[in-house]
Amino acid sequence: MRIAVLTETDPIEPRVAAVPETVKKYIGLGSEVVVQSGAGAKAGVPDAEYEAAGAKIAGSAEEALSGADLVLKVRRPNADELGKIQKGATVVAIMDPYGHEDELKAAAEAGVNTFAMELMPRITRAQVMDVLSSQANLAGYRAVVDGAAEYGRSLPMMMTAAGTVPAARIFIMGVGVAGLQAIATARRMGAVVTATDVRPATKEQVESLGAKFVAVEDDEFKQAETSGGYAKEMSAEYQKKQAELVKGHIAKQDIVITTALIPGRPAPKLVSEEMVASMKPGSVLVDLAVERGGNVAGAKAGEIVTVGNGVKIVGHVNVPGRLAATASSLYARNLYAFVETMVDKEAKALAVNWDDELVKATNLTRDGQVVHPNFQPKA
Repeated sequence: MRIAVLTETDPIEPRVAAVPETVKKYIGLGSEVVVQSGAGAKAGVPDAEYEAAGAKIAGSAEEALSGADLVLKVRRPNADELGKIQKGATVVAIMDPYGHEDELKAAAEAGVNTFAMELMPRITRAQVMDVLSSQANLAGYRAVVDGAAEYGRSLPMMMTAAGTVPAARIFIMGVGVAGLQAIATARRMGAVVTATDVRPATKEQVESLGAKFVAVEDDEFKQAETSGGYAKEMSAEYQKKQAELVKGHIAKQDIVITTALIPGRPAPKLVSEEMVASMKPGSVLVDLAVERGGNVAGAKAGEIVTVGNGVKIVGHVNVPGRLAATASSLYARNLYAFVETMVDKEAKALAVNWDDELVKATNLTRDGQVVHPNFQPKA
């Protein structure tokens, strides 16, 4: 089995799909690993380290893909890469399929079998493969670091001979994996932290980390979680009540971090222009959902916007990629854990069990067709 690891073509993507640690493991499965030269450069992994782990270095994507049975990427292959992948090969990546049906169709027409790591079911067996969690965890941490850097004041309370410096107030909106890590990081850095989420189960999690929970806790709130653990879209009436509560709270905050995303949908708007205008000059909002339209009014992907009252809205894209070395290491382990389940250890070959629940949940294209139920043509 020949495995190709490609250099990412998207200029905002510094991560890489394999690290020397996982290269050794793939070779242990009986695979030949070919890494495109420079694939790990932005993540701090030079070609020499891949060679030392046993990989071969290819001078181009075409050379790396020649005869490859399995292709590992961070982002889905572009049209040029698809044209170089042999028919029947398997691609495993973060495929970002929602809203990109044409790209899915192109992968199917190329005869490539594709798997989307972000569609991995949230079950015990698949925890080690959960790309969304591993990357969101880092995004939550980095959001606090970026917010603190833009804030320009200290976060912890400091008692000095020159007087006392009050602790910064940080408000986390959305308490998934990213939000919980943001709470933990902000608390470690000495801030006074509050948080909100529409899922009732998060209240205990927030309080266990030493933060205060802020939400309208009515009957709708008590039913606001899907069986998969995601937030449901709330009614207009609830959103209005929650907005009123948040409006008064947000005006007192120094840093606000928003993390709310619903899979397959645009990011919900949580912070209005009026709320932004109510904040103190020098306050900071960090929008982790900016690539999906953003939670904050006025947020722009890839930019730090300063509005009229001196409030900054931070819209960095690919926030996990801002910690490329750590993010690559975790992503590569997620990938290996999944790929290992699809390898016949005796034959040392790819042997996908199409009835496996992990395969069914993540398989997008197979045998020239788009097969995932979420992406079938609408009747």
